[in-house]
Amino acid sequence: MLGLVPPLPQQPGRPPSSGHMIVCGDDALARRLAVELRYIYGERVTLLLPPGRDANNPETPLTQRGRAAALFGRMSAAMNRAGNGNGAAGGSGDTNAGVEAVRIMEAPEPSDDVLEEAGIDRAAALALVYDDDERNIRAALTARRLNPRLRLVIRLYNRKLGQHLEELLDQAAAVAVPGIDPALLDASTTVLSDADTAAPALAATALTGSSKIIQAEGLLLRAAERPPPRPGESADPGLCTLALLSSTTNDPAGAEGSETSGDEAPLLLPDESTVAAATGRGTVVLEAISRADPDRPATRMGGRGAPLSQVFSRRLRWSALGVALSALALVIASLLTTEDSALQSTYLTLLDLLGMNDPAEDGPPARQIIQLLSGIAGLFLLPLLIAAVLEAFGTLRTASSLRRPPRGLSGHVVLLGLGKIGTRVLVRLRELDIPVVVVEEDPEARGIPLARSMHVPTVIGDVTQEGVLEAAKIRRAHALLALTSIDTTNLEATLYARSVKPDLRVALRLYDDEFATAVYRTLRTAHPQALTRSRSVSHLAAPSFAVAMMGRQILGAVPVERKVMLFAALEVAGHPQLEGRTVEQAFRSGAWRVLALDATPPADRNPDLAALPPYDPAGGGATPPPSGLVWDLHPGYVLRAQDRVVIAATRRGLAELLRRRRTAASRQ
Repeated sequence: MLGLVPPLPQQPGRPPSSGHMIVCGDDALARRLAVELRYIYGERVTLLLPPGRDANNPETPLTQRGRAAALFGRMSAAMNRAGNGNGAAGGSGDTNAGVEAVRIMEAPEPSDDVLEEAGIDRAAALALVYDDDERNIRAALTARRLNPRLRLVIRLYNRKLGQHLEELLDQAAAVAVPGIDPALLDASTTVLSDADTAAPALAATALTGSSKIIQAEGLLLRAAERPPPRPGESADPGLCTLALLSSTTNDPAGAEGSETSGDEAPLLLPDESTVAAATGRGTVVLEAISRADPDRPATRMGGRGAPLSQVFSRRLRWSALGVALSALALVIASLLTTEDSALQSTYLTLLDLLGMNDPAEDGPPARQIIQLLSGIAGLFLLPLLIAAVLEAFGTLRTASSLRRPPRGLSGHVVLLGLGKIGTRVLVRLRELDIPVVVVEEDPEARGIPLARSMHVPTVIGDVTQEGVLEAAKIRRAHALLALTSIDTTNLEATLYARSVKPDLRVALRLYDDEFATAVYRTLRTAHPQALTRSRSVSHLAAPSFAVAMMGRQILGAVPVERKVMLFAALEVAGHPQLEGRTVEQAFRSGAWRVLALDATPPADRNPDLAALPPYDPAGGGATPPPSGLVWDLHPGYVLRAQDRVVIAATRRGLAELLRRRRTAASRQ
């Protein structure tokens, strides 16, 4: 039942050591999270996967265990190369020395017996990252009962349900362990969504400037990519420079920088001298900070300002206007040629239009002529009324149906896939008022009801079939986001879209890093003037889940090419690299940087800096967020033990901060 992964030997069946971490999942996120905990944070990890297919059958896909072993093997080799070179954040190549190999278990469900065999009673943290919310909830309740002190990190798509579940499990921990430290209780249960974590970064790829948004204490932090400065110009650092893009960014044959790109990789958190010396390299800067509003409903395509335009067609409205002008002209003619009053003239003209008046046999010639013209106009009124009734009936019948892309649509984003990720990205794009056309093969997909309610134009069909992308107006689109769960489908759609429109901005979701690098390099070579991005949802989300497993609060993750930079909230107390140092002294190039200070008194602090301000209907909206965060810190400010700070850090940098904190605590 147990499988072992190199580099270090371990005896089969050996029970896990105390303080280890357990990861339970059934997809790429579980394997990525195990990699993050094992190779970045140096933790002992047990990975629980569902049984895979028969590995001896070459016609079946690679088993879950085989995928995990392949991923761990590549990461182990990469870490060994890094250790022989520049080393990890700790400055040495033995970051993983003495750490046991990942222990792999296979079981269909995380039942009581399976969790006990995994060592739940001695574990420090458990991550439940199945793709099924119900399974994660059931396992979380079981785990909390088996180990009330266990730190739980749960993957849930339903955000409201996640908030209630977090409160319930924290309450259960407080009841089972009276007198538990409030700080430990705050971190005892964390509910995250990989879709929510990855959606801002994926949506940003469709925008010019590739902005990323991080939220903290009711504030929005925007990080933006800046192109390389021209000769003689200096790069605009914004509020601060977060990263230097790789030297291959402008090379058509280059690849996006990653952990294994060496000197060509993007440089995270550089110092001022490094930024000044860099030539020909773009930057990612912290550009602006603004207040956040509570979740607002995404806007509809076209809005609701003209309801008649949604019920009656333009041709019908013009026809109705013509009949009305004709009736008005007849009323004026009656006033000018007869002695009738305005009211009488209007009344008689309407009767004539509707065919309800008696013939004016004894009337003057002018009255007879007007009556004839009114009758002729009335002939046009009848079909107009019938058409209006039919159109209104058709509108009511199709109000719940999907819209087709309107004629003349251009400058929009074509979004492929309305699963969990695609749905969140759709909401994000509509919040930014970006026109979207969705392509989805399954008419019962998760995001179809949302697209219908938002009146987003949707094409139902297989994107690999001819004519589907044309129906989405791909020739006039601004960008393509290929976010289906199948790599080959995303690639095929991207290649076809580029053949139709070579300069199309493209972001495609790919899992395998090596495959993504090859795809990126080929697309850049074939279309050097077009922007291409490849993104992995598990790669974007895993760092946030790993930080939560370590008991720290992650505020956001910003992708820098194929690297990830984290924004986290830390208590200064116990961190020898922060406590007693000035902001300037605490900065470590390439590892971490203090961005802000929470000046709120400790007793009044909000435990969750990323929480939105509460909605106050009586006050007309959101209550103002507290003014505790100070962003313009003086470099000479000395960090105290009672301070809480917001930092930007690399994954290895944050791991080193936590590791040195543990070392300092053990010495005491």
